[in-house]
Amino acid sequence: MPSAVFQAPWSRQLKIISTISAALLLAIPLFLMTKAPPTPSLLFSIALALPPAILLLGALFMVRGYVIQNNSLLVLRLGWKTRIPLQDLNKASADPSAMQGSVRIFGNSGLFGYTGLFQNEKLGRYRAFATDHDKAVVLNFPTKTLVITPDRPERMVEMLNRHTS
Repeated sequence: MPSAVFQAPWSRQLKIISTISAALLLAIPLFLMTKAPPTPSLLFSIALALPPAILLLGALFMVRGYVIQNNSLLVLRLGWKTRIPLQDLNKASADPSAMQGSVRIFGNSGLFGYTGLFQNEKLGRYRAFATDHDKAVVLNFPTKTLVITPDRPERMVEMLNRHTS
């Protein structure tokens, strides 16, 4: 089966959060450098390096798109891919309200994406690879739930449901 490629569009909210966060993470070390002591301590050096490291780490986990290929869903990142086998997929459905009321358990809630482990009343515990809540597609597996946000949710659902068990 040929590959199907989907983009991961950013919501307006994600663009705003990412821009403000990136600006702050770059401004903090610049500000600290104006206050640098003649011989900086280890703690001061860590304070200088940590914000850009957080920015870089967030960028590495950014969701750039999705590919359905060889009975797998590939989540495209910056320089790497997360592979999700589709053989046990029960159902895929588009649900723009899927992520409402979610609490982050572990992951990122706005620096270049919404990725990691989340929980809400509707889905229970789930893993997200998201960039725009309004384009949410929920993938139900026997032991896990995933949320992705492709540019064409209905088309993604149609293609994923061909893989249901």
